[in-house]
Amino acid sequence: MPGNVTIATNASGAAEAGRRGDVVVIVDVISMSTSAEALLEAGALAVFGASPDMTRAPVEVNPEKMGYMAGNFALEKQTEVILVAEPRIGSDAERLRFSQKAYNGVKKSGSDFGGIIPNIGAETPKILDVKEKVVLLVSDTGGVAFDAAWQGGAAAVITGTIARTLGKKGEEPARCAAERAIQAATEKDANITIVAASGNSLEDVLAAEYVGRLILMRGFAHL
Repeated sequence: MPGNVTIATNASGAAEAGRRGDVVVIVDVISMSTSAEALLEAGALAVFGASPDMTRAPVEVNPEKMGYMAGNFALEKQTEVILVAEPRIGSDAERLRFSQKAYNGVKKSGSDFGGIIPNIGAETPKILDVKEKVVLLVSDTGGVAFDAAWQGGAAAVITGTIARTLGKKGEEPARCAAERAIQAATEKDANITIVAASGNSLEDVLAAEYVGRLILMRGFAHL
């Protein structure tokens, strides 16, 4: 196992980590990765991230491809895709316009589409039952970073948060992120990069560093 742990920021850091073939952990506390943690906790089979149709990130993203991947995974599992998107306050039509390319990818795969809900963090699963379903989470920061890491060639892309969810409190969310990262890195024989989705968000930067320390405490290796 390679065993290196790196902290990076922004979609550009995610893309660079992808090019190295790392396992990439996206940390977007408010609120993409917190929504993802809550959705997984509520029984979602997997969470894929994607860029919205428009982004200013200076890296390659392909939301239609991410939607297609999510749809194919749903077909394999004989389930449907739930789209989680922004704005938080607004209509489903607005959310669909925000994420039309990702939605088109889902439809191109032939997968069933199970609905669209807002990206609101820990309480996202209260809106719609996601148990045994695949989630495609489209957002400006975490979704863009997730997408960029995949397009870069990451060994795997996962999410992590330090925020409380409906079923986890204290250190539990961060511990789950660390364990998820170590498991993926062990399976893929890869290093880990933890990406603060926005370098301008102190909560993302501090959370990424905290998850990194937990990974080290579990003996993964060194920063």
